[in-house]
Amino acid sequence: MTETSANPVPSGPKPFRYAGHGANAGTGIALCHGFTGSPLSIMPWAEHLASLGFAVTVPLLPGHGTHWKDLARTSWKDWYGTFEDSYLELAAGTSRCFVAGLSMGGAVALRTAARHPVAGVAVVNPGLSFYDRRVRYIAALKHVMRTTVPVQEENPTAPHTDDGDYSLTPLAAVHELKKLFRSTYRALPALTAPALVFKSAEDAVVPPSSVEMVRKRIGSREFTVRPLPHSGHVATLDVDAPLIFEESAAFFLRHAADRVASESS
Repeated sequence: MTETSANPVPSGPKPFRYAGHGANAGTGIALCHGFTGSPLSIMPWAEHLASLGFAVTVPLLPGHGTHWKDLARTSWKDWYGTFEDSYLELAAGTSRCFVAGLSMGGAVALRTAARHPVAGVAVVNPGLSFYDRRVRYIAALKHVMRTTVPVQEENPTAPHTDDGDYSLTPLAAVHELKKLFRSTYRALPALTAPALVFKSAEDAVVPPSSVEMVRKRIGSREFTVRPLPHSGHVATLDVDAPLIFEESAAFFLRHAADRVASESS
């Protein structure tokens, strides 16, 4: 079922592609992983969707899947551009295309949905804000303090994934992340496609204010927030993962059918 990218990474996490099969092959879903993460964090989600016949793509973002020093040399436009290219390639080969993502990948998916005619967007714990208030001074801080320890949950219930060496987080990359969040927030009124948001009750990485920012700013008439009561930040690998997989698939199927009906009428 798995088809590797035409330009695979020599070692470590790799992109994922699946061409689709059966009745759902004409529906594409582009998924995006999170900050310092890799496709491994959303691979079970991608594989579930592929098993249902959807055409699926999960790119590996620049600076990810290797070492934190590589991340320090990339910008938010590198991350977004890689995902946007992946989406556009998938959209060109399918009749209708959705976007989805986890954490920072949720912000990337939302921005893509605001800029392109996606059929819908589904995101898990999307990031738009930070717990740490020092981020407001990040443009100056990054010159004084080059790295920091990553934000971690005290008792994570999701299994660990080997995404590379991200034992430190470069503040230059955090500054880029802040720019991405700001750009996504500004773009949200242009997002009119149906939107489904999954939010963990206990999330030590992304504050609840992120979802509220989306709710107040988004242009979609259909905006649904689905609570995840038993999972932490990486909910796609946690207790509520089956709920995410099943409800997102139902969302994609429903709106793919709506798109077909509207095009044939």
